[in-house]
Amino acid sequence: MDAATWALVNQLRDWLDEQSPVSGDLAKAMRVLKIGEEFGEVAEALHGAMRANPRKGASHTWDDVHKELVDVAITSLIALASLTPDAQKIFDERLQRIADRSLT
Repeated sequence: MDAATWALVNQLRDWLDEQSPVSGDLAKAMRVLKIGEEFGEVAEALHGAMRANPRKGASHTWDDVHKELVDVAITSLIALASLTPDAQKIFDERLQRIADRSLT
């Protein structure tokens, strides 16, 4: 990811810091838990796109699934940036480690 993406992630983190009714470790914990909520929305969209729930039918599209996956990624990056000032470095190193392990 480029610097502009991380700048937006940090701006969103700062905005959340300013707007959140909670702070400190509780705010950090809430941001990590938010990832679970976002995952649930992906799961719901996937079920809807695949028409897996006969009661609901085609309640979502594949575009909905794509958008929800992006929300999971953004939420995860904001949570990481909330936990450490080295979020970009940690992300890049971890991505490289996974790529090295998987692609060699």
